[in-house]
Amino acid sequence: MRKLIWRRERTMVPLGALLLATMFAACDQPQAQNKGQQAAPPPAVTTSQPVVSEIVEWDEYTGRFEAVASVEVRARVSGYVDNIAFVDGQAVKKGDLLFVIDPRPFERAVSQAQAELEQARTKAQNTALDVERGRPLLERKVMSEKMFDDRANLQREAESAVKVSEAKVATAELELAFTRITAPIDGRISRASVSLGSWISAGGAANATLLTLIVTQDPIHIYFDISENNYIKYKRLAERGALASNDKGGADVHVSLPDEAAFAHRGKLDFVDNRLDPGTATMRARAILANADQMFSPGMFARVRLAGSPLKSTVLLPDAAIGTDQANKFVLIVAEDGTVSRRNIQLGPLYQGLRVVRSGVEAQDWVVTSGLQRARPGQKVTANREVLRLSEARPSSASGVSISR
Repeated sequence: MRKLIWRRERTMVPLGALLLATMFAACDQPQAQNKGQQAAPPPAVTTSQPVVSEIVEWDEYTGRFEAVASVEVRARVSGYVDNIAFVDGQAVKKGDLLFVIDPRPFERAVSQAQAELEQARTKAQNTALDVERGRPLLERKVMSEKMFDDRANLQREAESAVKVSEAKVATAELELAFTRITAPIDGRISRASVSLGSWISAGGAANATLLTLIVTQDPIHIYFDISENNYIKYKRLAERGALASNDKGGADVHVSLPDEAAFAHRGKLDFVDNRLDPGTATMRARAILANADQMFSPGMFARVRLAGSPLKSTVLLPDAAIGTDQANKFVLIVAEDGTVSRRNIQLGPLYQGLRVVRSGVEAQDWVVTSGLQRARPGQKVTANREVLRLSEARPSSASGVSISR
């Protein structure tokens, strides 16, 4: 019995030691895994220094073209349309014949007025002779002063009647001239609103028949609305003499049509309204452009830009390098040791594919331009440095050197 018990205890000791060794091995396994995780390399990102260029920041607006002069052609006398002397849509010169109203009633009116004028002149001559004949009779006391004064009064009435008749003749001739309706300005004419034989009415501007419309083509105006903040900015820049203009006109204005990418058309700012619109807090402005090829037409919309700053050294970055949170725009900066830090920035417009950065970034900073989601402020990264160029939305590799810190 003793031998059996001793052997059983002897076999139990190695089993307990084995159990303890297994427990210790299990405790050491997570530590080994943690060591493996700490040994993982930093995430790789692409960094670039901002492009620095001498540029002008432009403010862009939506404008609408309007004719420098626009005239509604209406009838000044009533009558039937006897002739339409133009083709719809053609270019016309000042004085060109457009419409003819049947002139026969007005020619009769002129003849009648002229006849009445002759009658008044004849009467005036007779009364003048009566006065001359009565003057010696008055001196010899053959004619009373009362009778002589009556003859003189008749003469004055006859002379006044002559002036009235002359005015009637002038009116009749003017109305006859109005039967020939001519172009008041140079420009392009619209379609005729009436047909041959139509009755057209004269009268006030609201009641007179509209015959057609003429608008000037060259030059042409474009109107646009400037925000209150930009208006104040322009005033400040003008006070400092920072905005360029010349003696021939106001500030330069650049225009682009909807199907154009570049602002190839240039004009001059020639009008700014005298008050802001209280409803929209905007100021109406106007520029004038040459339109010799008649590319622009009244009513067309176009993009308009004005210089929003003087020529200055500006920092530019691609939009891919810019992050956004609830309140701010920011970029991530990589230091020489690979540590990432965050900078809040203020942005401007696009310029040749890159975004203007007004503040927050210096020219010597290395900014994360690719892999922004893998970088975290306070952590280290492996930075691959590349060079940015204008007209490229993405960086292009300069040396291909990969820097690991």
